[in-house]
Amino acid sequence: MKYQHLYVVIEHEDGKPVPVSLEMLGEARRLMDGYNKRYSADEKVVAVVLGNNVRKLCEELIFYGADAVIYADSAELLHTRNLIDTKVISQIATNKELANEFSDVPRFVKPRYMFFSADNVGRQLSSTILAELESGLASDINKLVIEDLEIRHEHKTKGQAMKYERTLEMYRPDFSGFLWTTILCLDNRNPAIEREYHPQACSIIPGVFAPLERDALRRGKIVDFAPKFDERDLRVKIINRKIVKSAVDFDSKKAVVSFGRGIKDSPEENIKLVGELARLLEAEVGISLPISKKPFIVSDGASSTYMIPDRVVGTSGRKVAPLLYIAAGVSGAMQHIAGMKEAGFVVAINPDENSPIKHECDIFIRGRMEDVIPLLLEELRKKKPEIKVKK
Repeated sequence: MKYQHLYVVIEHEDGKPVPVSLEMLGEARRLMDGYNKRYSADEKVVAVVLGNNVRKLCEELIFYGADAVIYADSAELLHTRNLIDTKVISQIATNKELANEFSDVPRFVKPRYMFFSADNVGRQLSSTILAELESGLASDINKLVIEDLEIRHEHKTKGQAMKYERTLEMYRPDFSGFLWTTILCLDNRNPAIEREYHPQACSIIPGVFAPLERDALRRGKIVDFAPKFDERDLRVKIINRKIVKSAVDFDSKKAVVSFGRGIKDSPEENIKLVGELARLLEAEVGISLPISKKPFIVSDGASSTYMIPDRVVGTSGRKVAPLLYIAAGVSGAMQHIAGMKEAGFVVAINPDENSPIKHECDIFIRGRMEDVIPLLLEELRKKKPEIKVKK
C-alpha cells in the first residue's frame, strides 16, 4: 500500500515530552491496535522527533507506545522554527527508505494518518506540513474513530454511493459545545477531479486522551534521519528564548469560579460579582469557550482580564481539578464539563433547572447569578476568617 502507519509529531522541552505528546501516543496505540486486529494488518505507530541530543527521549517514546521513532538530531533543530521544522518533517513523512527501516513497504508514499498537538506550536506546524504534503487537516480534535464508511457526495463521488475504507473520523465540539462536528479527509473519486488525499491528519486538544503507563519492557525501532537544510532557511537565528507561562494560575488554586453566557443580562456587573466571589475564596476565575470570543460589550479592563483564551476551561482550553468548582451561568456543554469533571466539589448557579450542568454538580442553585452571588458574598464576608479552602 502507498499509505501506511500513523505518524505522531512529538513536542518536547529540553528532551522532556510535553504531556500532550504522550497523550497522542496513547491514543495512537489504542487506535492502531484496533486497526491491526480489524484489518489483519501490521501498521505502526511512528513517533517523529526533531531536536538536539534527543536520543534518550526516543527510548522513552517506545516505552509510551511507539513502535518506531524517527528522529532528526541537529544543533539547527534545538529550538522550533516553523519553516525548518515543516521541511524536515515533510522530508521524513515522504521518505520510503525510512519507512522500510521498520516495515516492509516498497510502495510507501506517505503516512496513512498523522497527529499533531493543538497548541500554539502544533496548530501552526500542522497547517504548514499538510499544505506541503497536499492533504487536509482537522483542527482541535477530541475524539477519533477509524471506520469503513459509505459516502455519497455530489463532488467527491459524483453522486454515487462509494465505500471509503479505513477512514479516520475526526470529531470536535461545535461553537456551542453541545453538538459534534465530524470531519473527514476523503479522496476525490469523481473522474473529473480524481485525486487522493493522504495523510488524514489532525491536531489534538491537550488533556483529552490518557497516556499509556510507561512500560520499560516495550521494544521498538529507533531510526536516525540526517536532515538537509537550505542555507537560505537558516538565515533566521534564535539567539535567545524565554518560555512565557500563562498568567492564569489554575494549578496552585484550590478553588475555581467560572462564568459563561449567563452574564448576558448585565455583563460588566456580573463579571465584577464573579471576580469578587473569586477574591473572597482565593480562587482563580475561569470561563466557558464562548466567552473567549467576546460576545458581550464590556470595559477594556474586564475584557482583557477575563475574556481571554487562557481562562477557558474545557477541551478547547484548560483541564482543572480544584477542590471546589463554582459554575455561574454556565449551561454545561460537554466540552466544558470535560475540563472540570475532576473537581472535588461542584456548585452550579443557573436559572434553568433543565440545563446539563445540573447533572454534573453536587449542589445546584436555581437562580440568576446576579441574584445569587450577592447573597453568597454577604455570607462569605460574615465568615471571612473561616472560609479558606482546606486540604
